[in-house]
Amino acid sequence: MPLHEPDGSVGHSFGLEFDGVLITSIVEVNGLKLEQDVIELKENTADGGYSIKKLPGRWKAGECTFTRGLTEDRSFEQWIKDSQAGGPGARKNGSVIAYDVEGAEIKRYTLTNAWPRSLEIGTLKAGDTTVLTEKLVLTYERVEFG
Repeated sequence: MPLHEPDGSVGHSFGLEFDGVLITSIVEVNGLKLEQDVIELKENTADGGYSIKKLPGRWKAGECTFTRGLTEDRSFEQWIKDSQAGGPGARKNGSVIAYDVEGAEIKRYTLTNAWPRSLEIGTLKAGDTTVLTEKLVLTYERVEFG
């Protein structure tokens, strides 16, 4: 029987879903990373030697950046305002969703206790024909792939 490797998926667009609100038209997601500390355990062996064992440690928090074209949707701004006010709704659990060209979900990444760190509007230049963008940077405690 021949070996068959699955084709890699191409993300056509992305979405960000928190509290039942789906923010779409995201064109770039950067920085989704699952990382764990490494603990070095140093010990003496029975024969008087020295050994180092590496063990998994605590999960590291991360940050990711979402870029989309500037729209009338104020979801990013409202979340920043809620976070600045320190309200209970600042930290949220949600998902990053990758869609194919037909709009079907390819994969979902779950973020735990995410909150917005910054919102940046792209360069504003009179007469320029490039699309205005906004970038939202989220800090999260954990990401789960799958």
